[in-house]
Amino acid sequence: MSNNPIGIFDSGIGGTSIFKEIHALLPNENCIYLADSKNAPYGNLSEEEIVLLSVKNTEFLINKGCKIIVVACNTATTNAIDYLRKNYDIPFIGIEPAIKPAALNTQTKAIGILATKGTLSSQLFHKTTDLYSKDIKIIEQVGEGIVPLIETGQIDSKEMQSYLDIYLEPMLKQNIDYLVLGCTHYPYLIPMLTKMLPKHVKIIDSGRAVAKQTQTVLIALGLLNDSGNQPIIQLFSNGDITVLNSILDYNFEGSYLDF
Repeated sequence: MSNNPIGIFDSGIGGTSIFKEIHALLPNENCIYLADSKNAPYGNLSEEEIVLLSVKNTEFLINKGCKIIVVACNTATTNAIDYLRKNYDIPFIGIEPAIKPAALNTQTKAIGILATKGTLSSQLFHKTTDLYSKDIKIIEQVGEGIVPLIETGQIDSKEMQSYLDIYLEPMLKQNIDYLVLGCTHYPYLIPMLTKMLPKHVKIIDSGRAVAKQTQTVLIALGLLNDSGNQPIIQLFSNGDITVLNSILDYNFEGSYLDF
């Protein structure tokens, strides 16, 4: 089982930001990345639709022999991971907005969260914010329109700049000193956000923490791949596979799926 791949899925190419962290920390691990780009973004779907899509993605990865599944999507985690854990006998790693470190370290007592509607409206998100929001102002912002632009490779476009100007303004007016990225697509905006934000505003995403948690679970279960063999990385997408490959800057094996 230790040689079996790590399965990673997201509503598109955004979860590649998580894959990169996992691949950097665990370079020996075989990985399968599944991009459900046809249905992106999940953030605009109902909870029932998100669960059904997450089940479909999970069963695809299980059929590929994956030993663990990383739900590299904030919206899928907050809406579907409880269902997946109850119904499948395989370990799951989820991802949530990194509210805790921002809340514990803010000096201005104001943090911004940029996420999808599906994440911000979920019960799990509200449970997490309730835990860490005492005496802290949390400014939530739905990143409407961002994911489709990233999915089509328009990260540095004028339209993206316009969206971010609108979304950041109310946060900066309330003096945030942390910006939490609550969608795995959003780390690809960090170069642009760094230029737009004042120097004292720190940007936080969950990628490194998810990679470390994946490592911890694999070690605990005796599933860590220490063979030293060249890892096999496979990419699957029901969208434009060339966009997926280009954003990774690697020459991994990619396949289009009609599903």
